[in-house]
Amino acid sequence: MFTPGPLQLLIVLAIVLLLFGSRLPSLARSFGQSITEFKKGIKEVEDHSDDSTHPGKTG
Repeated sequence: MFTPGPLQLLIVLAIVLLLFGSRLPSLARSFGQSITEFKKGIKEVEDHSDDSTHPGKTG
């Protein structure tokens, strides 16, 4: 099985930066926004499940 060494990874990284370098900031921004939305959704589900497990809870 082939395991890439540090030099091969560096070459691949350089090629990726040359091809997609101008798009990386927008990709990182959209990735961060999607992580934030995912965390909000998880929090809402947890809050909803807490409310349903404690029916006498008010608030």
